[in-house]
Amino acid sequence: MMDWLQWRGVYIAGICIFWLGYVIIQVKNNRNQLEIWGFRKTGFRQSLVFLLPFIALVTLGCLVFSGFKGSMFFSWHILPVLALYPLWGLIQQFLMLGVISQNLRSLFVTKVNHFVIIIIVSALFSLIHYPSFFLMVVTFFLEMLFITVYFKWKNLWAIGIAHGWVATFLLFYVSERNLWQELFVLN
Repeated sequence: MMDWLQWRGVYIAGICIFWLGYVIIQVKNNRNQLEIWGFRKTGFRQSLVFLLPFIALVTLGCLVFSGFKGSMFFSWHILPVLALYPLWGLIQQFLMLGVISQNLRSLFVTKVNHFVIIIIVSALFSLIHYPSFFLMVVTFFLEMLFITVYFKWKNLWAIGIAHGWVATFLLFYVSERNLWQELFVLN
């Protein structure tokens, strides 16, 4: 719906403000809440080292795909998106992993194994990307990887970076979308 109204930037800003308020309230109630969610130094290096080969492989795959398709382009617009998209990726992963997966884990305690939670969270993340079938499939498998890394090292920073960089290359070079232009250039 935001695409039709061309209010994507306003929507993203509104979501960020809402969740920032939620975070502030939770941290006031529990000073360790940020670390509990995964906003911590511990596990960053291990998570990033694990994810870097995947990021490199996806980036290379996107560039090769774009080259074969004959749609390879370079725009300076990709640079600010590579810098900023990890923040949006961090917010999305905070919601999916820090909030939803943690609540599911505490809800099910020992009744359900991690694989069920991985499938549920990945399916939810996939549904958010409806109606793009391509993005739904890709995000389902990406979220399976991200939540597995999260359960192992519980660090959102590295996952947010990976999310942002992978999404940037997929959207620019496979979906041929210029995110900078979509957000900041009025038609």
